[in-house]
Amino acid sequence: MSHEAPSIVAPGRVNLIGEHTDYSGGLVLPVAVDRGVTVRWRPDAHAIRFRSAAFPEAMVELAPDGTAPPGLAGWGRYAAAVAALLAERGRPAAGLDGTVSSTLPVGAGLSSSAALTVAVGLALCRAAAFELPRLQLAHVACEAEYRAVGVPVGLMDPAVCLLAHRDHALLLDCATEEHRLIPVPEDIAVVVLDSGVRHRLEHSGYATRRAELERALPALEGARPSQVTVDEAETAARAAGVDEIARRRLRHVVSENERVRACVRALESPDGPDRRALGALFRDGHVSLRDDYEVSTPELDLLVELACDHGALAARMTGGGFGGSVVALADAGEAEAIAAGVTEAYVARTGRDGAGYVCATADAAG
Repeated sequence: MSHEAPSIVAPGRVNLIGEHTDYSGGLVLPVAVDRGVTVRWRPDAHAIRFRSAAFPEAMVELAPDGTAPPGLAGWGRYAAAVAALLAERGRPAAGLDGTVSSTLPVGAGLSSSAALTVAVGLALCRAAAFELPRLQLAHVACEAEYRAVGVPVGLMDPAVCLLAHRDHALLLDCATEEHRLIPVPEDIAVVVLDSGVRHRLEHSGYATRRAELERALPALEGARPSQVTVDEAETAARAAGVDEIARRRLRHVVSENERVRACVRALESPDGPDRRALGALFRDGHVSLRDDYEVSTPELDLLVELACDHGALAARMTGGGFGGSVVALADAGEAEAIAAGVTEAYVARTGRDGAGYVCATADAAG
């Protein structure tokens, strides 16, 4: 394709804190990062085509109105689901010929699937001169992932992909959809430590964890986990006879919402970021994900330990878990050395192909 083809770039994300809270209407605090999915496209009168830049033979072809052939597999299911959902929302039939490329590691917990669905969605909208408000497109991306692979994801990933601003985190209430930007000081760097353990959400325990949490939610009698304290949730769950596993899932989500609020306070402290508080909040969040939500792995636990040993200000697993990555905060001048040192130690301990890199924050897809 010509280098003059229009392009859409959709960033990946790293969630600073607020894990497994979005699908119960909770609070999240992610940042968009300078790695993502790019769709270069040009109009086509006859079809919607998307091919992979890395594997040109991997192509999905749809009718201009988004109608898909039977038996689609792989990443083509995501593109087809987005096209069908946009058609249901009134997108006029319009073809395009697009090439998809990515700088995001798949399965590393950086939301490669949301970046893909958002990039495809924006390209389809532009090709048809069709406008959707950004939060509506985020909902399309959520529904597309469920339609494509049966994973009931929350709003966080596509929302930050579509609403982010450089040098800021996005504080998002996934129930009310209220959001505001929280400055991330330039002297604090975001470091991603990839465990090399790959996950695919449709094959992990993600849906199981969500179902376990949802067993406990009726005990709150209509309140959201972000609206109650840990003690209130525990008392209500016990009184309702909620089983112990579901109570632990609820305890994580309620306490994680509290940690999001505390993390915002730490970042917005009038005297500058409260680094000690950030370290404690990340540590407590990781322990909760490991013990109450049971989505961490030995490799992620080791990366958190190594990050702290090498001088990170804070560290915890990020993303859905069952593999993926750790997010660490570090002094900007030390971040590259910490990433390299942790990676070397991790590879020596595990023999896995781990990786560490410093991520710049990024603007929303466009």
